[in-house]
Amino acid sequence: MNPTQDRGPMAGAPSFAAEIVRETGETKVDLRLNLHGSGTVALNLPIPFLRHMLHLTAVHGRFDLVVTASGDVDVDDHHLVEDIGLCLGKAIHQALGDKRGIRRYGERHTPMDETLARAVIDLSGRPAFVLQGRVPSERIGTFSTELVSEFFKSVANEARMALHLAILYGDNSHHMVEGLFKAFGAALAMAVETVGDRVPSSKGVLE
Repeated sequence: MNPTQDRGPMAGAPSFAAEIVRETGETKVDLRLNLHGSGTVALNLPIPFLRHMLHLTAVHGRFDLVVTASGDVDVDDHHLVEDIGLCLGKAIHQALGDKRGIRRYGERHTPMDETLARAVIDLSGRPAFVLQGRVPSERIGTFSTELVSEFFKSVANEARMALHLAILYGDNSHHMVEGLFKAFGAALAMAVETVGDRVPSSKGVLE
């Protein structure tokens, strides 16, 4: 088994863009992110439902996202879903540098037909993740719905953000998960808006 390799430069002031390459004995992920983009995506990964969710997230978050990923999906999707989440989180963290000038907080309620989802973000430098609500179906197509929380937990940990997600109500599992991803993208777009030239913390630092 190959050792884990993560590559990507750390920024000082926010550049709002980053590239992460992660290669292990189970997965290989190359991810490029521009948080101040236009919603352009190029996604090459063997998990159709996650590909669909990442596309929606980028469009509603107005960021550009390029992902080329492969892994041991013949065993299970878990490793690749988790590692894509890790890489997205790392890219967010690196792209924001010292977080000077950003809004820091983001919040969005997103309806998806009969479902209402909520995402609240604090780019605090302190990772935390909470998901309230349950997706009733075990699978959406071939995608295990328990991987939704694994993906977002990985993003929150590596981005060093407090991420609070909730499915407030709904009936359709696809709508519930789609609502969460759309809400996350929109909340992230709000949190990374440039609103000044200072680090948004009374301590003067977010890390």
